[in-house]
Amino acid sequence: MSVPFPDPASETDPAARLLAEATSGDNVPPLSVSQLSAAIKRTVEDGFARVRVRGELSGAKRAASGHFYAALKDDNALIDMVMWKGQAARLAFRPEDGIEVIATGKLTTYPGRSKYQLVVDTLEVAGEGALMLLFEKLKARLGAEGLFNQERKQDLPRLPRIIGVVTSPTGAVIRDILHRLADRFPTHVIVWPVLVQGDGAAAQIANAVRGFDALTPDGPVPRPDLVIVARGGGSIEDLWAFNEEIVVRAIADCGIPTISAVGHETDTTLADYAADRRAPTPTAAAEMAVPVRAELQELLATWNGRMIGAANRHQALANERLTALARHLPRREALYAPQRQRLDEAGDRLDRSQRQRLTMVADRLATRGAALRPALLARRWDRDRARLEGLGRLLDSLDPRALLSRGYAMVRDAGGAIVTTAARAQDAGHLRLQFADGEILVASAGSDPPPPAAPRPARRPPVPPPKRGQGELF
Repeated sequence: MSVPFPDPASETDPAARLLAEATSGDNVPPLSVSQLSAAIKRTVEDGFARVRVRGELSGAKRAASGHFYAALKDDNALIDMVMWKGQAARLAFRPEDGIEVIATGKLTTYPGRSKYQLVVDTLEVAGEGALMLLFEKLKARLGAEGLFNQERKQDLPRLPRIIGVVTSPTGAVIRDILHRLADRFPTHVIVWPVLVQGDGAAAQIANAVRGFDALTPDGPVPRPDLVIVARGGGSIEDLWAFNEEIVVRAIADCGIPTISAVGHETDTTLADYAADRRAPTPTAAAEMAVPVRAELQELLATWNGRMIGAANRHQALANERLTALARHLPRREALYAPQRQRLDEAGDRLDRSQRQRLTMVADRLATRGAALRPALLARRWDRDRARLEGLGRLLDSLDPRALLSRGYAMVRDAGGAIVTTAARAQDAGHLRLQFADGEILVASAGSDPPPPAAPRPARRPPVPPPKRGQGELF
C-alpha cells in the first residue's frame, strides 16, 4: 500500500520552504560533501593518530600489489584494516583468518565509500594461545603438502666426514656441539653463522640450509655429509623463526640429511617435523651425528675376532673333512704296486729289445766286414788313382801356359787381362808378355817404354802322387 505525499504546506510555514534562503542569525553555512568528508577525516585522524586494537582476523588477503587487507572483529563489532606493501613484507608470520592479533596504527577514513579503516604499521599475534593456533594452522597446511611425510626422511650417515652447523656463532649451542663431537669422534665442522631469533632470522636460517645444499664435493668449501640446525631453549615467540614456512621448506628440500635441535626436550617447532631426525637438545644432536670412537673401535675389534674365529672354524672343519676322506683312500703302497710292476715289465722288455738289436747290428757288421778283403780294396785304389792321373794329364794338356815352353807367349794388358787382337794391343799402350821362364813389359807403337820388370818364374808342372802297393793300405 503506497502512502501519498502530504499536501504542500502553506506559504506561512517557514519550515516548508522550497528554496534554501539565508536567514538572519544563521551561522552554519552549507558544506560540500568533500568538505565534510575532509573535516571528518581530520577529526578522526587527530583523535586516533596512534591506536592498538586487539581482534580476530577475518577476510585476510594479500593483493597482487603486495598490500594486505583484512578486518578485525570481536563478538560485537568489526573494523576494516589495511597494511601497505612495505610493512606487510616485514611480517614475522603469515596472517590467516581466525588468528587473534594486536594491530598498531592510525585510524583514518575512506571518503570514496564513507568508511573508516585502520592503517596498520605492525601486526603481532596476541599471546601464546593465538600463536599456537597459528602454529597448528601452518602445521596442518604444510603437512597436507607432504612436507612431513616419513617417506621423505633420509638416513643419517654412519660416520660423516664433514658436519655443517646452522646456528649462532656466539651462543653456548655451538660450544656444546663442538665439545660433544670432540669427546665422541673428532670431526671436521663448518659453522654457518645466522640469527636465531628476531627480524631476518628466518631468512638467514633458510639461506644457510640452502647454501650448504648448494655446495659441491670438490669445491673450495666441501659439501657436508650432515647438517645440524640448532638453537637453545626459549619461549614459543623466541623459537618462532624455526616455524616460519621459508625455514620449513628449506629443511624439507635439503638433499643433505638434517638434524633439527631447536630448544629443549619439551620444545617443538615445525623444523623438527621437516628434518630427517629431531634431537631434544643440541648436545643430543652431536651424539646422533657421530658414534663414540672407543665403542666403534671395540665393535671393530669384536667383528675382527668373530671373522678370525669363523675362518679358524672353517679351516678346522675342512681339516676334519679332509682327514675323514683320507681314511677312505687306499694306501700309498697299494696305489704304487701296479705301477711299479708295470715299470719292471717295461724295463725287462726294453733290455731284451736292446740286446736283440745289438745282436742284429753285430751280425750285419760281421757280414759286411767279411766283404772288405784287401785284394778288392787294392784294385779299387789302383782304379781310382789311374783315373785321377788321366784327369791330371788332360788338365795339363789344356793349360794354355803349357805352350809357352814351345816358343809361344801370352799377351796381357797392364790390368792383367789377356789381349787377343792387335787393335786391343794398340789401345792397351803397355803390354806384358809372359814366356815360359818369366814375363816382360813392352810398349805398343807410339807409347813410352815401360820400366824394366823382373822376370816371373814359370808355373811348375804338377807332381804326380806316389804309387802305393797293397801293403800300404793297412
